[in-house]
Amino acid sequence: MKEKRVVSASLGSSKRNHRAEVELLGCRVFIERIGVDGDKKKFVELLQSLDGKVDAIGLGGADLYLRAGPYHYEVKDVARLVSVLRETPIVDGGELKDTWEREVPRYLRESEGIEFKGKTALIMSGMDRYGLAEGLHQEGCNLLIGDLPFAVGVPVALRKLGTLRFLSVLMMPVLRRLPIDVLYPTGEKQEEHQPRFSGYFEKADIIGGDFLYIWRFMPDRLPGKMIITNTVTSQDISEMKEKGVKVLVTTTPEMNNRSFGTNVLQAIFVAVLEKKPEDIKPEEYLELMKELNIKPRVIKL
Repeated sequence: MKEKRVVSASLGSSKRNHRAEVELLGCRVFIERIGVDGDKKKFVELLQSLDGKVDAIGLGGADLYLRAGPYHYEVKDVARLVSVLRETPIVDGGELKDTWEREVPRYLRESEGIEFKGKTALIMSGMDRYGLAEGLHQEGCNLLIGDLPFAVGVPVALRKLGTLRFLSVLMMPVLRRLPIDVLYPTGEKQEEHQPRFSGYFEKADIIGGDFLYIWRFMPDRLPGKMIITNTVTSQDISEMKEKGVKVLVTTTPEMNNRSFGTNVLQAIFVAVLEKKPEDIKPEEYLELMKELNIKPRVIKL
């Protein structure tokens, strides 16, 4: 059996480090998540130590591209950090967000009996979770898109994906030039809880987005809410239960009592397929998800 090694190199907290081992498509895949607590120098050194020694790297705690529908803009600060890689491919999970996460709401309705029509969904960042936003919209949700309030501090949530796409064309060329820790909390900032615009959380039946981004801005209580997110630990699950969350959905499956992010799952696919990321078509990811019977994890709290 072939063996592959995949590492999630994260600008986030080292407290969330984890290891797992899975067998997929005739390969034994060793998975590890390594956080550098927001230290960019340490992050570059980690990438250099992994280059050529692992089969694929998942970029955690940051996005290499800002996305909204067909528009993709490279984040300059992140591109500079990962430019030290010469051999090992690196992916940020964006292709899975755009493809698989779009399918998640439909799956939840068909397999779990969860109805979305007429409900209000708060998407923390449409530029980060455009696929999920589109999937919820297709299932009949009313959207509150939080890019302006949560990323920029402007107290206006967008309600239409078309408006997001339009603003993205204007905003992305500017946002892509900002330091990564301005765009997204890194290191110890990931543990800071700074409730903001609680009214949007109260209006929403469903809250979707990156877990640490939700955690940073959410109010102290979320009674009866559904959260659709990515990576959670057992401690995260306990805390969400205490806060009154009714259902917690992770779009990626559980591995060794932990759900890894989309960046890890995409890196696994790159390693197993033995292809360059740019040579893998979006439909190949969906076919793999179906072939491997990978499903969202639904936790009823």
